[in-house]
Amino acid sequence: MKICMIEKIKVYGRQKVNGKVRISGAKNAALPLLAAALLSSDGLHLKNVPPLTDITTMLALLENLGITYQVSKDSPYAHSVKLKTDALENFTAPYEIVKKMRASVLVLGPLLSRFGHCRVSLPGGCAIGVRPIDLHLKGMEALGATTELRDGYVHASAPNGLRGAEFTFPIVTVTGTENVMMAAALADGTTVLKNAAQEPEVVDLANCLNKMGADISGHGTDIITIQGVTSLHSSEHTVVPDRIEAGTYAIAAGITGGRVDLLGGDFGKLLPAFLDKMELAGLVFSPIDDGLRVESSGKILPLDVDTEPFPGYPTDLQAQCMAMLCFADGDSHIRENIWENRFMHVAELMRMGADISVSGTQAYVKGVKRLAAAPVMATDLRASFSLVLAALAADGDTLIDRAYHLDRGYCCVREKFADCGVEMERIK
Repeated sequence: MKICMIEKIKVYGRQKVNGKVRISGAKNAALPLLAAALLSSDGLHLKNVPPLTDITTMLALLENLGITYQVSKDSPYAHSVKLKTDALENFTAPYEIVKKMRASVLVLGPLLSRFGHCRVSLPGGCAIGVRPIDLHLKGMEALGATTELRDGYVHASAPNGLRGAEFTFPIVTVTGTENVMMAAALADGTTVLKNAAQEPEVVDLANCLNKMGADISGHGTDIITIQGVTSLHSSEHTVVPDRIEAGTYAIAAGITGGRVDLLGGDFGKLLPAFLDKMELAGLVFSPIDDGLRVESSGKILPLDVDTEPFPGYPTDLQAQCMAMLCFADGDSHIRENIWENRFMHVAELMRMGADISVSGTQAYVKGVKRLAAAPVMATDLRASFSLVLAALAADGDTLIDRAYHLDRGYCCVREKFADCGVEMERIK
């Protein structure tokens, strides 16, 4: 699964998004699902896997551990991946791979649970804030593991196996919940995770694990119960649709005054708080066969937005929302409650004429009549798309540097926008 790294993208301004977008599988669901294959010697078959660079990185990591896999192209936007997991001999996740993506740490729980030991490099990824894995490690320790940080690696061991326990996360963590839940799937006894993440991607992982023979209940609530089993078997699972991609294209309709049909999921259930906020901002939603229609009302109203864990407003849709609010008829207020450094797109939007001020974790956005094209630089995955959205509604043609961030989490952006009558040029 090779993905071409794109350096720059030229976005032509004053374009209206009108058309249909087939939403791909969720990157944030596919990554833990790929890691879950490590829990069984029988392998795993995943469908609706998005062709993204983050997926390629995770597959490279699994291959390094000894997993073999086959990828088939079901559509331009969805791949099937069959993983064979019966010949693992390496239990080290190396820095050279892990540094590219923080989700690589998700192999920790499965390796530790199935084999009793592993060595995992501390993770990397987008520079949007400090992302410690201490809660992952505390969860493993609660299950009886010993962990040590040495030479940039986590050395984890449970020679007598993991055992069930009760563990309360002091703050909500999605990957922490996923990692400990996977570890507990093969632990001896019952594990109860409190203050667990409720995101749809966590639910999707639990559903897949149950198909593989796990005994997990309560997923989708803040208390998850896992009754450990002795082994898991192979299964087939379809990755849940990407709610962040769906929300991003919904904002594309709003910021350009257009209309888009989001196809492939029940986005009302996947994005409850987001849809509520977007309706207040002037977007109009209506259910259609296999999806949701999003239409602009012709105006953008100011908002007061707080990012929160699910079912609250997603932090991964904060930057895109800010781009739209640059055009609002009034002043907006955004509080970023998840990551402490997730306003790096502000400086780039201001280069285009946005009126934004930041104080700590709060941003104040004054609506302006217009934005103008300017050379800008993407700083992380979601920020990169916020610049695309701003450029679509701006005067002139905008050149976005470091646009390879898009390919980490958005499948076939140029092609999907082309289906909506939008033209952009990608430059290698």
